Amino acid sequence: MPRLLIVWHSRTGGARQMAEAAYEAARAECDTTLLRARDAGPDDMLAHDGYLFCAPENLAAISGEMKEFFDRSYYPVLGRIEGRPYAQMVCAGTDGENAARQTARIATGWRLRQVQEALILRTHTDSPEAILAQKTISETDLTGCRDLGAALAAGLAIGAF
Repeated sequence: MPRLLIVWHSRTGGARQMAEAAYEAARAECDTTLLRARDAGPDDMLAHDGYLFCAPENLAAISGEMKEFFDRSYYPVLGRIEGRPYAQMVCAGTDGENAARQTARIATGWRLRQVQEALILRTHTDSPEAILAQKTISETDLTGCRDLGAALAAGLAIGAF
């Protein structure tokens, strides 16, 4: 059975909620693992057939903890995961595009195959207090995360990717 790895990082809870929603839907379709970025590494990448990366955008970039996961994993798996499918989700205050570009660029280096456009959820936070506050992602937005997780897992399960 194909295996999907969901790697996430969250400081204020938004990206965690997104990853958990995707996981709940994906595990009904295929063997799915949900790991915090600090707990994931090259062995996890090699043991799975597809990936969903989920992190916040911090200061117009992917979060440091997610970047650290990519840094630790990049060279040990380079040339060993080519062609595997991936998708990504970004929890952003007002933009999110640069974080999505950074993740896509790393995935391109790995020669992963993007199977869906990045899902960027904007929390519309732009003050220091709002940015640092714990987030609550709406049920409507979580439905989009579930749909992405289910679609990625189903594609793996039927061999579409």
